[in-house]
Parts: sequence; C-alpha cells; structure tokens
Amino acid sequence: MKGERLVLLVDEEPEFCSNFQKCLRDLNCEVVVASSREEACRVALDYNLNMVVLGNIMPRGEAFKLHWWFKNHPSLSEIPHVILDASPENHLTRGWRRDEGLRIDAVEYFCKPVKPDYLANSIEKLLEDAAEGIKVLIADDHTMVREGIRTLLNLQKDIYIVGEATNGSEAFNKSRELQPDVVLMDIVMPELNGIEATRRICSECRERVKVLMLSQYDDEQNFSASKEAGALGFVSKKGAGTQLLEAVRAASRGEFPGQGQRYVS
Repeated sequence: MKGERLVLLVDEEPEFCSNFQKCLRDLNCEVVVASSREEACRVALDYNLNMVVLGNIMPRGEAFKLHWWFKNHPSLSEIPHVILDASPENHLTRGWRRDEGLRIDAVEYFCKPVKPDYLANSIEKLLEDAAEGIKVLIADDHTMVREGIRTLLNLQKDIYIVGEATNGSEAFNKSRELQPDVVLMDIVMPELNGIEATRRICSECRERVKVLMLSQYDDEQNFSASKEAGALGFVSKKGAGTQLLEAVRAASRGEFPGQGQRYVS
C-alpha cells in the first residue's frame, strides 16, 4: 500500500468511512477501513499502521475489546488510538460504556457527529506530532519499572514510546526493527544483559540509535562498562525523573561531548 502514513478506521457507517477516507487521502494519508473486530485484527497484522481510529462497531463492547487487543499485543501496543464515540442520542446503545471510557488509553477523543474533514485534519496533526517526536524504546525486565517510565514519558508531547523489551535479546532485535532515537536500557536483564545488548546495538545501529543505560546500581564498574559498550549516558533509576527527560532529549540531539556521560549520580 502506498504512502508512509497509514490509518486504520474501525466503524460501521459506510458513508462516514468513505468521506473520512477521501479527506485523509487528500492529506497524503492512506486509510484502511474495517467494520468488525475480526477484520480490524487481520488488517493490523497485515499492515504497518501509524494510527487507529476506533469508531462504532456492534455488538456494543466490541470496540473496547479491540482496543485492549491492540494494547496487549507485543508488536501493536504502541500504536496510538483515537476514539470516535457514538452521538449523544445513541450513546446508551452504541457508545462506549462509562467503565470502558475510564480505561481508555488513547491520544484523543471525538464524539459524533463530527465532520470527516475536521477529523482528518486532527488526525494529520497527531501524525505529524508523532513523526517529529523522540522515539524511545524501553528495555527493562521489571513491569513496574517499565510502567513508571511509560507514565512519565507519555506525559511528554515530544516523546513517543515505540516499543518495550523485557530482556537484552528483545531489546537488540526491537532496536534493529523499530529504529528508535533513544533506547533506555536496564543493565541486569535475562537472556542477554544490558551491557552486551548495548554493545550489539551500538555496533549495528550506531548512526541512528542512542543508548542510555538505566540501573539501580550506580557504581563505577557499571558506569565504565556502559561507556565501553558504547552507551551515550548512564542514568540511575534512583533519580529517573526530570533528569531522565533531560537525558532523553539531549541524547536524541547528540549534544553530549562524549559517550558514557553520567547524567545522574
């Protein structure tokens, strides 16, 4: 499919889908339409999607199930979602339930009726913001650590999480596949430790991917090993807050005087 930006629209209204598809194509975005959860899952696995617009599909609750299918899929979880809810007069039978709405993980929310051209322009702006942002891969085997970093980064308009890894091998493979701007790499991980994963990433992706080491062990041995492996900086988990954000932004610009700088001591 031609075009660099691909949007999946999941909705049951053919006329709205057709008009929205035309408006986005006028903005140089391709659109794939699905009218059921099963069809949307097939499309998601076949194409490299940049965004999902979740509208109304029946029976009620199917859109929410699809939303969380994406969010729990290892290779699709970071695709941004835009919610397109039912109109107020249809909300009791077709819209998102209140308990579902409280659990939505989406970048924007719209409610019908909405003009297709307005929605298309809003989607294009979201895609442009994502394209210009700093793409980050989080590599840590502890779920709570990843969740904490994810929460912090998701609050930043200029930083986008493109993936997560739970071991060094996965971090290396996803770095090659996703080409993030910055990898936040834990040192102690199963299968392949963060030092060796960093060494491989810096060997194959040095010009594109920058690695920042994350560790709760802020000692000279880990710092020296990180520097020798090719990491751009070392961030202690004990201070991973504002300093982490500053380090990610600086690393993406390549503004540091040398590899292995200690950002948080």
